[in-house]
Amino acid sequence: MHIILLTNEYPPNVYGGAGVHVEYLTRELARLDDGGHTIQVLCFGEQQETIDNLTVQGIEPTYTPPAQDPRHGKFLDTMLRNVVMTGSVAKADIVHCHTWYSHLGGCLMKQLAGAKLVLTTHSLEPHRPWKVEQLGSAYHGSSWIEKTAYQNADGVVAVSESMKADVQALYGVASERIRVIPNGIDPAQYAPTPNDAVLKAHGINPAKPYVLFVGRITRQKGIIHLVNALQYLDDGMQIVLAAGAPDTPEIEREMTQAVQQAQATTSHDLVWIRQMLPRQDAITLYSQAAVFACPSVYEPFGIINLEAMACETAVVASAVGGIPSVVVPNETGLLVPLKAKSAENFDPENPDAFSQDLATAINALMRDEARRTAMGKAGRKRVEEHFSWQAIAQQTLDFYASLLEN
Repeated sequence: MHIILLTNEYPPNVYGGAGVHVEYLTRELARLDDGGHTIQVLCFGEQQETIDNLTVQGIEPTYTPPAQDPRHGKFLDTMLRNVVMTGSVAKADIVHCHTWYSHLGGCLMKQLAGAKLVLTTHSLEPHRPWKVEQLGSAYHGSSWIEKTAYQNADGVVAVSESMKADVQALYGVASERIRVIPNGIDPAQYAPTPNDAVLKAHGINPAKPYVLFVGRITRQKGIIHLVNALQYLDDGMQIVLAAGAPDTPEIEREMTQAVQQAQATTSHDLVWIRQMLPRQDAITLYSQAAVFACPSVYEPFGIINLEAMACETAVVASAVGGIPSVVVPNETGLLVPLKAKSAENFDPENPDAFSQDLATAINALMRDEARRTAMGKAGRKRVEEHFSWQAIAQQTLDFYASLLEN
């Protein structure tokens, strides 16, 4: 097979779970090669690399398309990169797209190169209505691109049963075209790696247990609700927010105000690391955290929970999307319901009940060191048994082969 992977994110430009997925999936697909497969990655950036059967080419057009609304600029740039990606491919058996940022290119390659079109469902635009705050009416453009791609896809990889149901409900994709293949993790890399010097360099007290959040500042990740929960936590906790890359200036201001209020009205030691951490630093923070908090209001899978579990850290997470397929309640962590019919109906203007429930769960684990230690051990075991990238890559390769047989 000649396999093309289209993606916005690829190392060194990785800022979210989709980028992590593509990085490790690509590595393992190349390792599984039996001498007959070639893998070509087309991504956003300046990357240029060839290693054996793997070629990586960054796409960075020199032309900047005009935009009548400044919020449309990124969308139009994305469309231009997709056209350049399409023109860069001579042949393809499989074109595998990751997020709407690459879907136009996949649709065009299906038509021009005769490739089978595969999409991995990392998230779905209709469940992220807050993106209109960032994109303006370009959100309707990204939603249309996504819908068109799913309706034309030969195969869909859903990262959880929840995402399979969403794809069927939103876009009418037939069940036989969908394969549930979870995200994974490298347990050799993500493993307990304590280092007090790293904690001190980021202003964290290694001698004091801490609650950790790692992620982008976005509505989806629910960090504002975690900050609002601080008022309900037991006095004197250490809270570490490794949170950067805000979606918009507005949410950055909202986050700043919420943190300042928490600092002024609570007794907690609140550490806010405002840049995205190098991977090894993040692993150290996971490793020494007492509890990892994932307050997402929308999460198709939640790879950050796997990262924390691999580092033997107990998890408190919202019970949305694919998270319940990762975190086993009362075994590897605690799950907190949103108390809404669906994530998109969650009212960010009235989040207090959710914040209180988050605090209740965090308090329960912070008061019980033996319980959270046992959960950390169980989480590590679950990661090793169910979420290796090698097995996930083999399942993906098998799915490709089945599509080419039909």
